[in-house]
Amino acid sequence: MSVTLDLPEELESDLSTEAARLGLSLPEYILRLLSTSRTAMRTLKTGAELIEYWQSEKLIGTRPDITDSQTHARQIRNRAERRLG
Repeated sequence: MSVTLDLPEELESDLSTEAARLGLSLPEYILRLLSTSRTAMRTLKTGAELIEYWQSEKLIGTRPDITDSQTHARQIRNRAERRLG
């Protein structure tokens, strides 16, 4: 199926920039956005579903600079706690 959209220039530019950053064509990137928005709309009920979603989005392993996730989470929590007080 083919669909034609008239996008505002600024939106097209933003989408094109992000597509290029990811190494995708604009149509591939828009298709990915539409596909993932359907997944995001469904409620993830278990941790396994969340991990599956993260894997499908290629999010796992995107932060090789974080070698110890528990220490990293603790540091974030400590910084947030200091902001509140």
